[in-house]
Amino acid sequence: QVQLVESGGGLVQSGGSLRLSCAASGRFFRVDVMGWYRQAPGKQRESVATIIRDGRTNYADSVKGRFTISRDNAKNTLSLQMNSLKPEDTATYYCYAAVRLSPLTTTSKDCWGQGSQVTVSS
Repeated sequence: QVQLVESGGGLVQSGGSLRLSCAASGRFFRVDVMGWYRQAPGKQRESVATIIRDGRTNYADSVKGRFTISRDNAKNTLSLQMNSLKPEDTATYYCYAAVRLSPLTTTSKDCWGQGSQVTVSS
């Protein structure tokens, strides 16, 4: 069983900063792609940022230059530093990890965190 446990989030004023963290635990071989997704009320879940094991990143256009994703492969942790937050960033943020359960397989299991609420007031 693989668990992703998130921490961080909260309420902040427009222009402020928050940091989200996520830790993967359980029995698995390794974590491949990790990322952050968000879902605002009445909207579909969207990708915010992703990072692969070698550190290469990809960001949604709406957060480029404001958010920074990072990971620690040794600790199986993921972070998202969010600066210059805007009211439109308000959403529930979900940690995502593609987890390879065994070295004998090339397929990964999609795992999700419990969600963290981020609210940005204007």
